[in-house]
Amino acid sequence: MLLFQLVIALLLIGAVLALWADRIGVPYPALLAVAGVALALIPGTPRVALDPELALALFVAPVLLDAAYDASPRDLKQNLLPVSSLAVVAVLVTVAAVAIVAHRLVPGIGWPAAVTLGAIVAPPDASAATAVLRKLQPPHRVVVVLEGESLFNDATALLIYRIAVATALTGAISGWHVLPMLALTSVGSVFAGIVLARAYLLLTARVRDIPISILLQFIGTFAVWVIADRTGLSAILTMISYAMTLARLAPGRTGARRRISSYAVWEVAVFVLNVLAFVLIGLQLRGIVSRAEGADWGVDVLCALAICGTVIAVRIGWVMLHSTVARWWFRRSGRLRGHSGSPPSFGGSIVVAWCGMRGIVTLAAALALPGADSAGAGFPERDTIVFCAFAVVLCTLVIQGSTLRPLMQWLGLKDDGSVQRELMLARAETARAALRVLEEEAGRPFTTVLRREYEVRLHSGEQGVPIEALGESAGGLAALQRRAVSAQRRMLVELRARNVIGDDAFHALEEEIDLLELTADVRIRPSMDDVG
Repeated sequence: MLLFQLVIALLLIGAVLALWADRIGVPYPALLAVAGVALALIPGTPRVALDPELALALFVAPVLLDAAYDASPRDLKQNLLPVSSLAVVAVLVTVAAVAIVAHRLVPGIGWPAAVTLGAIVAPPDASAATAVLRKLQPPHRVVVVLEGESLFNDATALLIYRIAVATALTGAISGWHVLPMLALTSVGSVFAGIVLARAYLLLTARVRDIPISILLQFIGTFAVWVIADRTGLSAILTMISYAMTLARLAPGRTGARRRISSYAVWEVAVFVLNVLAFVLIGLQLRGIVSRAEGADWGVDVLCALAICGTVIAVRIGWVMLHSTVARWWFRRSGRLRGHSGSPPSFGGSIVVAWCGMRGIVTLAAALALPGADSAGAGFPERDTIVFCAFAVVLCTLVIQGSTLRPLMQWLGLKDDGSVQRELMLARAETARAALRVLEEEAGRPFTTVLRREYEVRLHSGEQGVPIEALGESAGGLAALQRRAVSAQRRMLVELRARNVIGDDAFHALEEEIDLLELTADVRIRPSMDDVG
């Protein structure tokens, strides 16, 4: 009961901290990290042991699906080189650098445990950075690179993590085991995600109840993770493929009410998982602090500080090296494959280099390390690794997260307007699709009213002016508007399928069309007077 009361109290504190973080312009996980430190220092807090297999599934699967669902394959393809550079090469370099530092500073730590620590702290969490960046409206490319990196760096880091953990626990590793794992990761996981997404949509096609539908979404998410994990696939890549397939197929099959409700529930779920992750890591730190002796404590603090400096320095060095080479190559050849038409700017590279905040994936991987069993055996140097992992999360969130807004303002980076232009184009095209439906019904009494509403939307898309409030009528107007909304939705899906617009513009206009659909639902219902 004490733990339950503590979690409820900390959820309330997390909500307050999130509101405060929004006011001062820092990522809310930064304040959650500070709260985790405070929790570790409170005497009498309970000690909690989490099942290692549960940690990754519980904390990573929903957060990863939420991020991958909004990702734009078109934008990722246009920025393939910088994204893959950060998601693969930067992770490998960071793992190697951290392993070397830990092996030199911590007496007795073996290379497998040192590599495990490197894999835990290697993948940055872009959600903390983009939460701040989206309010500052940076160039779209910066956001795409950060979000794309956060999707795929987890796969690289957790693959190394699993190999290193297995080696540390068994004392042996076979290259014949690694090669099939890599093959399954690259091909089998993507294929499995596509198949599972189509199977999920097929099995849930007739579900109309909103609470049951949202519950099935979470069950499906965890089921995909478990299936991938049990079959030896990469759960990360399977989940990314699953989410991206759903994002392509689900919009045309999901009603506005269910979509708006599910988005709200998923946003709350991701927030709660972040709070719980910091709560659990704080409770873990409490035990680490109580077990640490004077000499060991000094070594752990020194190692944590050195690793924090290493992960920040490696990222800055790699990003600036990559952007320098890319600009040089562009001046030499006039084109860049894997880049969106132009070389990365110096200011944008600085922002990407500074957005190396670690978050929930690092915490989940640290929590997933096997603890000591009844015989006292467990993962070697687990306390040191967990302490260093949390220190990296704390330092990067607080230092980099709190300075990101001033850095953006100092650099003066501005939104390039690409998403807004695509939004206006999509708004105009979808309004034209609706007007074509109305032309078929010309002469009916309510057609003029609805035509006026869609002409306003067409004018908004063509001229870039705000949308005025739409008028309301009654009777058959609702049915006609729902046909017009369906035409708009088909056009919107087609525009994304033809890569005319990206996913950011798609989701923004999808929300507008959902609201139009809801107004049609309201109109078609009888009023209280009619019921009487």
